[in-house]
Amino acid sequence: MLDRVAIVTGGARGIGLGIAKMLFAKGHHLAIWDRDEEVLGTLSKTLNAGADRLLLQVVDVTNKAAIKEATDAITDHWSAPDILVNNAGITRDKRIINMTEEDWDIVLDVNLKSMFLCCKAVIPGMVNGNFGRIVNISSRAWLGGFGQVNYSASKGGAVSLTRTLAIELAREGITVNAVAPGIVDTPLLQNYSTEQRELLKKSVPTGRIGRVEDIARTVGFLADEENSYVTGQLIYVCGGRSLSNPSI
Repeated sequence: MLDRVAIVTGGARGIGLGIAKMLFAKGHHLAIWDRDEEVLGTLSKTLNAGADRLLLQVVDVTNKAAIKEATDAITDHWSAPDILVNNAGITRDKRIINMTEEDWDIVLDVNLKSMFLCCKAVIPGMVNGNFGRIVNISSRAWLGGFGQVNYSASKGGAVSLTRTLAIELAREGITVNAVAPGIVDTPLLQNYSTEQRELLKKSVPTGRIGRVEDIARTVGFLADEENSYVTGQLIYVCGGRSLSNPSI
């Protein structure tokens, strides 16, 4: 059955958009959640084909009420969500001596608390349907990264949340897995100089920067209906960089 109902948080750009396009191409009904209303408006044009399978929702994933309202709208429009990809994330990189409490709170709220809130919103429907696929986007930065105490902690929390939910939901027909991207060619990476990009590329054993499609294909595997025996796992998609190199 291809036409499952999927949610991708932070799906308006970068890795999230790549994942959203992949799920949409597979024939799923797709809700893209993002805070950027302007970018969502642009997506309505680029993904216009099959618009009856697409919902673009302005959602603050740190807000419980906003998440419930968006989830209820999806259920009323189609049915309860079957697939959740928790992709929304931000960075506020600083050494801890310069990091403020606000820097810590906002990163943990967007990157980790949002996963908790979104899972809470969709899991009851998944349990009722005895089917669910949850994929949490972590990062190899959970291994530790200079100036990333908040980001690394949030991504490490995502791994622990994934493993624990997998245990709790294993008998409910729900799998919960995580993906840890490495260096990926996204708009964020475009801010790096050519020299910096070349240095980063040399640090990857495969000798290339990752593509958004590399991450999307892995998420597609984990979200697949027939993939019912892989749960509680963290899959690195980093060209082998997690084997020896420190995080950036």
